[in-house]
Amino acid sequence: MTVRVAIVGGGPVGLATAIGARLAGLSPVIFEARSGPIDKACGEGLMPGAMAALRRLGVDPAGSPIRGIRYQDARRAVEHRYGPGREGRGVRRLVLHAALLERASELGVARRTVRVDGFSADASGVVVDGERFDALVGADGLHSRVRAVAGLDRGPARAAWRGSSAGRAEAAARPAPAAAAAARERALGADGRRFGLRQHFAVAPWSDLVEVTYLDEVELYVTPVDEGTVGVAVLGRRPLDLGAAIARVPSLAERLSGAAPASELRAAGALRQRTRARTAGRVALVGDASGYVDALTGEGLRVGLAQSEQLVAALAAGTLPAYERAWSRSTRDFRMLTAGLLAAATSPARGLIVPAAAAMPRVFGAVVDRLAR
Repeated sequence: MTVRVAIVGGGPVGLATAIGARLAGLSPVIFEARSGPIDKACGEGLMPGAMAALRRLGVDPAGSPIRGIRYQDARRAVEHRYGPGREGRGVRRLVLHAALLERASELGVARRTVRVDGFSADASGVVVDGERFDALVGADGLHSRVRAVAGLDRGPARAAWRGSSAGRAEAAARPAPAAAAAARERALGADGRRFGLRQHFAVAPWSDLVEVTYLDEVELYVTPVDEGTVGVAVLGRRPLDLGAAIARVPSLAERLSGAAPASELRAAGALRQRTRARTAGRVALVGDASGYVDALTGEGLRVGLAQSEQLVAALAAGTLPAYERAWSRSTRDFRMLTAGLLAAATSPARGLIVPAAAAMPRVFGAVVDRLAR
């Protein structure tokens, strides 16, 4: 009998899980309230390992080559290029999503344009929107509803900050009266949670590297995404201001001078999400829904795709509980390296990150290669 799997969330990892499940002979159904390609504030740099995982699914999205990473601050810089035959790709989120949607359609993956706010489960399966399935996958992002309903959240609820409204994002960055500012800090950022902003600019890429600039309190990322566009993102605690961050890097401000915005300003966060576990009975979490450290190292999609592969294998073998250990094993290096760098970036040692990387280029290169695999 064919195993039926409900996948809540039709973003890249949800679609990848559906494609992988279909290729493994399972019967996946995606539940996603939004139709068509969905944009999101993200860095859009696909590491070599992410590209390899996408190709295993039969997906090869158009974009701009990425051949390494460059770290810099106001005084120094260090870069590492991937070895021969290893290349990542900068891909606009909408392009990636469209490619995954096309592949899912080719394979006959069923889709339901429905918002899922709850489900019921017993020992033999899960009921979603009146349909019965053998398993349910929560691939519904940082602020996963499936994770909350399944009781897999760890710690207090986190306020969401996301969406397409440039006005909303800019309002979060504007100074406010003291009382309002204090209230906002208590609600959205006083505990050190990190958020992100991203926008594209119509200018030809000047480098085949992802450039990461460390400023006093934020990191600024530049990713080439096609022959006429770069994506620029800023990560840090609120309030965030992308324009102000760009202005603090004269070389970047000069390159972007006169360049028209090629997308809306988009926001995302809070980034840090913790889970008690990744499975509960017939329910499993994948991608950002399964827990997230930070976007600092840019390996988010690679981790999500690795989790997806392990989850599909467990579903196909009928050993869903084994996914818990596989999830931990497949993401351990990424989680440890990202958590270590995040700890340094949010401590008094922040100013030593780029100097240390420049002083130890082999160590920097080894870390970059490990995250890119």
